[in-house]
Amino acid sequence: MSRRIRVAGVQHDMRAVGSFDAFAAQCAHHVAAAAEWNVQACLFPEFLTTQLLSIPRTDGRAAGIADLDAHTAAYRALFSGLAARHAMTIVAGTHVHAVDGGLRNTAHVFLPDGRVELQDKLHLTPTEVSPWALAPGGELRVLDLPFGRAAVLVCYDVEFPELARQARARGADILFVPSCTDDRQGFHRVRHCCHARAIEDQVYVVATHTVGNLPVEWMRGNVGNAAIITPCDVQFPPGGVMAQGEMNVEQLVVAELELDLLARARQGGSVRTWQDRRADLYPLAG
Repeated sequence: MSRRIRVAGVQHDMRAVGSFDAFAAQCAHHVAAAAEWNVQACLFPEFLTTQLLSIPRTDGRAAGIADLDAHTAAYRALFSGLAARHAMTIVAGTHVHAVDGGLRNTAHVFLPDGRVELQDKLHLTPTEVSPWALAPGGELRVLDLPFGRAAVLVCYDVEFPELARQARARGADILFVPSCTDDRQGFHRVRHCCHARAIEDQVYVVATHTVGNLPVEWMRGNVGNAAIITPCDVQFPPGGVMAQGEMNVEQLVVAELELDLLARARQGGSVRTWQDRRADLYPLAG
C-alpha cells in the first residue's frame, strides 16, 4: 500500500444545466483535470446532483428533491465509468435517493474496481428535515480504499466530534467532508470543525463545498471553497492548511498527503492528542 496519496477537492459550480449530459460533461471535466495531476482520490461537494433539478421540465411542474431519485442509475453509471477510466477513487459528493420508502442524502464512493460504497448523512439540518423530509442514516462506515482507511462525514456530520473519533478508532487516516453551505457563517462552521477534527484525531481532512448560484429552491446560493487540512504540528504547515482554493470560484484544489507523517506525529509530535486522550474520563462511544 502506498504511503503517499494525491487528493483533489472540486469546487463545483452549481449552474443551471439543460440536460443530464451537460451535468455529466461538467463532472467529467473535473475528473479528467484531476487525472492530469495524477490524483488518486477526488472529492465532489454535497448535494452535487441537485444541479439536475434545474433541467427544464415538459410537464410544467416545478422539480422537487424527490425527483432526484429518477437520476440514480445514470449518476452511478457516470461516476463508475469515470472511476474505472481514470483508475481513481471518486467521492462523488452526495445524491438524494430512495431507501426503504423514504429519501436519504448519501455520499457515494466509486472505486476503480467497480465497487460503490455508500455513506448516509447521519445528522440532518433543519432544511433536510423540513421541507425535504429526508431520513438520516444509522451507521458510520470506515472504508477500505486502495490507499488506506477513510471515512466520509457529510457536511453537518463533521460538527459532531464523536463521529470523527470513532472513525479514527477504527483506523481512518483521512476524513472526506463533502459540504454545501449557503452563507459564510455555515462555511466557516464546517471549516473550523474540520480543523478541530484534524487536531483532535491527528488525521487529514479533505473538504469541499458547492459554489455558484442555482435556480433551485433551497440551493440558490452556495458559498465556500475546498481545502486539504492537516493537524497543527511541526511536521505540517503552521496553519494546518496544505492547500485551499479561492472562495466561490469553480476550480480544482490538489495536494499530496503523506500517511507516514501522521504515524510519526502521533508518536513523537509536539502534542499527541490521540494518544493522550483520557479514556478514563470520557470513554470512546460505541
